[in-house]
Amino acid sequence: MKLSAELTAFSERLGHVFARPELLHEALTHGSFAEGARADNQRLEFLGDRVLGLAIAEALLAIDPTASEGQLAPRLNALVRKETCADVARDIGLGDVMRLGRSEMLSGGRRKDALLGDAMEAVIAAVYLDGGFEAAHGLVLRLWKSRIASVDIDAKDSKTALQEWAQARALGIPVYDVVARDGPAHAPVFRIAVRLAKYHAEATAGTKRQAEQDAARALLAQLRGSDD
Repeated sequence: MKLSAELTAFSERLGHVFARPELLHEALTHGSFAEGARADNQRLEFLGDRVLGLAIAEALLAIDPTASEGQLAPRLNALVRKETCADVARDIGLGDVMRLGRSEMLSGGRRKDALLGDAMEAVIAAVYLDGGFEAAHGLVLRLWKSRIASVDIDAKDSKTALQEWAQARALGIPVYDVVARDGPAHAPVFRIAVRLAKYHAEATAGTKRQAEQDAARALLAQLRGSDD
């Protein structure tokens, strides 16, 4: 099996030449596209998640030999979560080469965090099966390099960090509300408000989950500023 010009260009962006091109085809095939015996990327996504976790864990240990497990765990979670994988996928144009069924294409599947994140993990697994852990490890270090270098020392998702901040000050639990939903059905835009005591912040994103995280981040920055 040979790669198309488009997939050859994509593999060049990855920095890996596939001896078994069928692995890349499988990694980029969503279940909505697969028909009959044609394999989709779910099994590779399962494997890639584990390979990514090991590669990131090794990298974090290497750059901070004195970090405790309590510091390393949230950094790892921040770097391997689906949203981060989706952002890396966008950096390399993975959405443009995913093979999707008509329904997913019409509903904006090439922009969805879940699909992009799963495909990114599947691509890591494809490189691992094609070239071994060294090749996969090198891929992860190249694509995650800036994120590994800048990950917060106490990285936590913003909603968790906000809740812990509030609980430490006996302010109760943050409350999230959907203020507005705009855009077409296949590409909605959510505006989320978060309230905590007398404080309030809002954010807009393509998913409720991301809008909640962004709103929590904005409110946390506001609250930390009030502590100064």
